[in-house]
Amino acid sequence: MTLTPLRRLLILAAGVLLLAGVGTWSVLSAAGRAAEDDRPRPGGPAFTSGRIALDEPGRLVFRNTAAGPHRDRLVSVPADAPAGATRTTSDVSCLRFHAAAGTGVCLQATTLLGRPSYRAVILDERLGTLRTYPLAGIPSRARVSPSGRLAAWTVFVKGESYGTAFFSTRTAILDTRGWRLSPNLEEFTVVLDGRPYRNRDVNFWGVTFAADDDTFYATLSTRDQTHLVRGSLRARTVTALTRNVECPSLSPDGTRVAYKKRVLGTAALWREHVLDLRTMKSTPLAERRSVDDQAVWLDDATLAYALPADTGARTDDVWTVPADGSGSPRLLLKSALAPPAPAAGHAG
Repeated sequence: MTLTPLRRLLILAAGVLLLAGVGTWSVLSAAGRAAEDDRPRPGGPAFTSGRIALDEPGRLVFRNTAAGPHRDRLVSVPADAPAGATRTTSDVSCLRFHAAAGTGVCLQATTLLGRPSYRAVILDERLGTLRTYPLAGIPSRARVSPSGRLAAWTVFVKGESYGTAFFSTRTAILDTRGWRLSPNLEEFTVVLDGRPYRNRDVNFWGVTFAADDDTFYATLSTRDQTHLVRGSLRARTVTALTRNVECPSLSPDGTRVAYKKRVLGTAALWREHVLDLRTMKSTPLAERRSVDDQAVWLDDATLAYALPADTGARTDDVWTVPADGSGSPRLLLKSALAPPAPAAGHAG
């Protein structure tokens, strides 16, 4: 059959209308799913407006993931009775959040010229904005040093998950004493197997800080292997210590690192362990489910981490487990991401 110019035009118009219809359906479906995700669920937490302070003793401050108008907001509850407590809510929303000693780092999603954009916000003890920094990709990890002087963040610049075959990360460290930013750990000198090392596939993520405001630990990935590295911010070096370690979290006493260990080859399945830095002996924890999170130490004996909840999309629950391999996991918070350790002092 010979296509006349008129028939070609009609076919082209039909194709355009079909593509437009599919696009409109996709947008409306996504909007509908998002609206459904944000609809409050029966039995969800109660909220009240109020003041949140990062340095208030006896309070847990964390990102609320319960469906509804307060999703992603920073909220607080009493640390000694968090389950079922009314959540005091702020107007600050974060995709990732951590805090220590009255300093917070909040990784936010914004819109720039109609397109998704991301930024890191350094918060003071009353959640006021001190500085903001543009991010190159989707937020993944955030940490503040015990003194509150250093902050770190990791973003995905390609891919959206450590579980995907292809991803790339960028990790930055900020020194708030003079606001000096090291925008990419890949610029640091790497020592692997006792020798200087360079490779284009190097990625870093998941910084955790020691108390001296110089030493840090992080994940190094290269040649399909992950390594625990110890770094020096002043010397701009990182040295690999051991393999198959991701998302380290240094204990308050500085002697142990909690981390997720990949099992079953390259599958996205991890088990939480604690590595004693003095003996380099690892202990598996009682949590047997796969944990894709950078755990936090609530104290020297207890770890907290997030797991996907069964109550809806984009919702996590926070669990705790003893750091010595004993006991069993316990539910701490529903519809939340793992909170940083509460500020020191007496509750009240």
